[in-house]
Amino acid sequence: MSDLNQCSFIGRLGKAPETRVTPNGDAVTNFSIACGWKTKTKEGTEWINVSTFGKLAEICGQYLDKGSQVYVQGKMKTDKFEDKSGVTKYSTKISADTVQFLGKGKESDTTVKHDSRNMAATKTPDDLYRTPFDDMPDDLPF
Repeated sequence: MSDLNQCSFIGRLGKAPETRVTPNGDAVTNFSIACGWKTKTKEGTEWINVSTFGKLAEICGQYLDKGSQVYVQGKMKTDKFEDKSGVTKYSTKISADTVQFLGKGKESDTTVKHDSRNMAATKTPDDLYRTPFDDMPDDLPF
């Protein structure tokens, strides 16, 4: 059996996402989400760093804002770097391939999937206004 590197989180953005464009023209959007946890005696919050790429990054940068609730699914990635004083440090983030916008607003309950092979999103901004009821038949018995 092979290994599995897949993570799923639901949380709220702590601040507005930051979008930049790479030299070859690809969009990259980074944001952090707060995920709460609770036991019988303690509770707390974990901050999860998330990166999105390509069309998914453009859509996240356009529609997400501080406080937005999202479902994020992707792979965990750890980067190694040296700070200004030469000390080796590590940074862990989620490279998202699916972002679902939750909560209130025009972006609610919308899933955007990212195909890392061709950097294309499976949803367009026009799809953000569709609801799950748009495809249901009108002849329901209730």
